[in-house]
Amino acid sequence: MDFGRLLTAMVTPFDENNRMDLNITTQLIEHLIATGSDGLVVAGTTGESPTLSHEEKITLFKHVVKVVDGRVPIIAGTGSNNTQESIELTKEAEQIGIDGALVVTPYYNKPNQEGLYQHYAAIAKETKLPIMLYNIPSRAVVRLNVETVVALSQIENIVAVKDSTGDLDGIASILEQAEDGFSVYSGDDSLTLPIQSIGGSGIVSVSSHIIGKEMKEMIELFEQGKVKEASRLHRKLLPIMRALFMAPSPSPVKSALKYQQINVGSVRLPLVPLSPFEEQNLFRVIESFQ
Repeated sequence: MDFGRLLTAMVTPFDENNRMDLNITTQLIEHLIATGSDGLVVAGTTGESPTLSHEEKITLFKHVVKVVDGRVPIIAGTGSNNTQESIELTKEAEQIGIDGALVVTPYYNKPNQEGLYQHYAAIAKETKLPIMLYNIPSRAVVRLNVETVVALSQIENIVAVKDSTGDLDGIASILEQAEDGFSVYSGDDSLTLPIQSIGGSGIVSVSSHIIGKEMKEMIELFEQGKVKEASRLHRKLLPIMRALFMAPSPSPVKSALKYQQINVGSVRLPLVPLSPFEEQNLFRVIESFQ
């Protein structure tokens, strides 16, 4: 399945009581589609999946499927450090009409490479959904090695990896050795263009909440062979990409959306919102970009 080039890891809007706000979710979906997102990732890290209950995730999946109505692919974050729980949530997402599953490496348990392989193989066996691996050692501690990703790419419905390792050599090795049609997506906004330049398929982005049109333009410029123009835009976008990660995500992007008149609310503990000083710095970067 072609998920597209620019996928947005969507925040989960909350109201003033920190409950999911489906009305603002609808507004956010329309904003993201209008500003160039080819697909949406819901209930991922940016969607604060650790603090969403199972019931909330199901409600969110159903709502997003209804609102999107087939316009763009929807990928649901269904992974956890409990293999059976991941299987069950993935199967429920499939029944709801989700188009793909983003499955993070099991955090905290610290499985070895064989354990990681068996975890993903067990999930893939129980669903027809295309699966995107999520390799993010900075959050999960464990890392999918190149050889493990390559081995998993041989499973028919494991079709992509969101790579947040920052390891361009490792990514190049995956692209060289993985099964034909296996896609690598950057998990770091600032590496969108570098990874695209070595054969990557696109980005699972946080910054696209704010600069979606510009990121889409950068990707398309590179595809058209306009490398200098794409590189120039990449350099222009870097300050805002960095600013959106000045504090643990998604606190900065939620503040930035509020600045853009899309009030997605605050974050749930243990995350905390930006301080007034941090917000001022963030808004200054956004203003200088505009």
